[in-house]
Amino acid sequence: MTSQPERHSQPARRAVLGTALGGAAVAALPGTARAEEPMSSAGAAGSPWKLRDTMTTDGAWSRFLRDQDLLWTKLPTLWYEGPFLGDGQLGSMIYQEPGANRIRFTVQHGRVQDHRPEFGSGWGTCRLPVGHLTLEPVGTITAVDWRLSLWNAELTGTVTTTAGTLTLAALIHDEVLAVRVKAAGGERAGWTFHPEEAISPRKISEAPPAGYTANPAWTTRTATDGTEQVLQPLTGGGQTATAHRRTGDDLLLSVGHSHPSGTAAEADSLRNLRRVKSYSALRSRHTDWWHEFYRKSFVSFPDQRLQSFHWIQLYKVASASRAGGPVMATSGPWLEPTPWPAVWWNLNVQLEYWLIHGFNHPELDSLATTLRQNQEQLIANVPAAYRADSSGIGRSSDMFANRGVGRPGTGAETGDLTWALHNVWLSYRHSMDKSLLRDTIYPVLRRAINYYLHFLTPGSDGKLHLPSTLSPEYPVVPPQDTNYDLALIRWGCRTLLDSAELLGIDDELVPRWQEVLARLTPYPVDANGFMIGADTPYAQSHRHYSHLLMVYPLYLVNWDQPENRDLITKSLVHWHALTGAHRGYSYTGAASMYAMSGDGDTAISYLRKFFDPTTRYPCRPNTHYTESGPVIETPLSASQSLHDMFCQSWGGVIRVFPAVPTAWADLTLHNFRTEGAFLVSAVRKAGTTRFIRVRSLAGEPLKLRHGLTGRLTAVLDDGTAARTRDLGDGTLAIDLPRGREVLVHTGSRPDLSIAPVAVSEPGPAWGLP
Repeated sequence: MTSQPERHSQPARRAVLGTALGGAAVAALPGTARAEEPMSSAGAAGSPWKLRDTMTTDGAWSRFLRDQDLLWTKLPTLWYEGPFLGDGQLGSMIYQEPGANRIRFTVQHGRVQDHRPEFGSGWGTCRLPVGHLTLEPVGTITAVDWRLSLWNAELTGTVTTTAGTLTLAALIHDEVLAVRVKAAGGERAGWTFHPEEAISPRKISEAPPAGYTANPAWTTRTATDGTEQVLQPLTGGGQTATAHRRTGDDLLLSVGHSHPSGTAAEADSLRNLRRVKSYSALRSRHTDWWHEFYRKSFVSFPDQRLQSFHWIQLYKVASASRAGGPVMATSGPWLEPTPWPAVWWNLNVQLEYWLIHGFNHPELDSLATTLRQNQEQLIANVPAAYRADSSGIGRSSDMFANRGVGRPGTGAETGDLTWALHNVWLSYRHSMDKSLLRDTIYPVLRRAINYYLHFLTPGSDGKLHLPSTLSPEYPVVPPQDTNYDLALIRWGCRTLLDSAELLGIDDELVPRWQEVLARLTPYPVDANGFMIGADTPYAQSHRHYSHLLMVYPLYLVNWDQPENRDLITKSLVHWHALTGAHRGYSYTGAASMYAMSGDGDTAISYLRKFFDPTTRYPCRPNTHYTESGPVIETPLSASQSLHDMFCQSWGGVIRVFPAVPTAWADLTLHNFRTEGAFLVSAVRKAGTTRFIRVRSLAGEPLKLRHGLTGRLTAVLDDGTAARTRDLGDGTLAIDLPRGREVLVHTGSRPDLSIAPVAVSEPGPAWGLP
């Protein structure tokens, strides 16, 4: 059974893909009618309109986000219970010092790593710990009352002891951790910085590899202005330097890391501190950044616990990643003992970044910048015989993507770079930034697909087959034709063809990509749906959904293809029927796949499994997640599952409220970013969509699956009727120039207010309230 139509011609391909790139008008989706009818005006011309956005003032945002804050009325004792701060590089988690009457502020940094690639990513190029501060009161701690303010990205509150009270505030900005502690009664605030051994956190699970030698011990020094420094030299070259000083109630700390220089980090850490005069001065810059940040989009829905979680994930990803900074490792900037002290490329890094698109925050995309900046390393990662035209990356690496990739035919995992490039493609599609397509996606994807092309061979059936490769972490290696790789090859070849056309590149490989799409073997399937690969059924419980990539997130096999719905459903049901190995992202992945089918109630039922404390690996009190160590991607992917319920934009069609759970009668979206670089605002009340506003940032073709019933009105922002075409199946093509907005509704013009919705499902705050 073939699960995807074969490629015969450009028009046929576009009929399947929809607007893969968004150029001229394209053929209708399967099963629709009237696609070739001329554009017509929808609705009647009227007065200009404008949304009434109630979320425009600091007061409105402060009140709304205060209801989403994390709270503590008892002292957290574990990292996944406590507050967390970060600025995309420097990170800190706050909890009780194990076994002591102290409060730990961890000090970790996304750029601090070892530089000995000969020992692999787990030891030789792993993230390295920096240290931690301890706040040491005089009396015994008896109570805490803390709030992690999302609006201000600041921890505030009190610590009550047998001697008095400590009132604290803490934040991180511009690579400076700033803490202000005021003492009352008989209390006083003592501070100590504890450097940590510069050895892989993987030591909790295994001994160092043969030949590994420890990094040298740290040294300390005091600068002329009283700033104390801890200097950590590294055997592989480079240096980590931690500088801190205390002035009155304020403690300021900064971390620098350099390589190959063994002295630059020392100067960097001092320079960071000298830019900061006081806690108050840094706080002013800090809150300005965060207040502007939040205003870029808005979402509100009636489940208080999930709504709060969703906003915390936006805070979390902005604390963990900024464009130009280090790509997120499995724990983000908050390093704790873990067997995974590196960047994992076979699922983790992909899930980490999906939510930034809908939230309208492309400035957080450090994955795209990492791949752009390290193209030479990606070439060096493939065996020498293939470096002339190929690139790749192994399962895990450092922040510079330094990890060799194995060859197809050896059972190696080979598709991870191509999957990571799908994330960058999503960044392009949500921005329509041609420079990203031209300078990063096209050259790197061309080389990633070339690596596959070296190994595709024709079989006796006339089809092209791929020798044995690993479906990430599945314990049985197929003899050939692993679905993980077949899906990525199809997506990569189609994307290269579309990209070459868009960029005006007459690429000599176009015929080869066309041949691959025409002759590549169909996905292996059996009575239970998609297999792992040829002669390899999905036969034991598995947390990954790598064998289902063609369904999600690639959407090559999707719900708009009626002939594939049964296959999708069987595959999903069978994946979750085999229990035992499922983890948090198994539930978030299923939620997103059911959302694609429009089944919001089943989607939310799977998503709630991630929050069920009776499951083996649930979401933790501070919304972080742990298996054998911290893994940041799963909570972030849960936010993407919510996005998939609220608005989808694959296949060139924007779907508004496609899978909202029945219980959520009211929902507000504002400036939700979609593929094609559109900003969507929509309001749902009493289970009915009241209006949809779409703003075009790039002038791409707009196809809107609106979910409205009755006679439609589509009016531009100047009050004139928009030119539209009914594509059938509830989808409207709208002529929307760049920079313009269109309002779509039925009946008389509705209330165009953007405002929080009332909570119908109350829930406790996150943290330890």
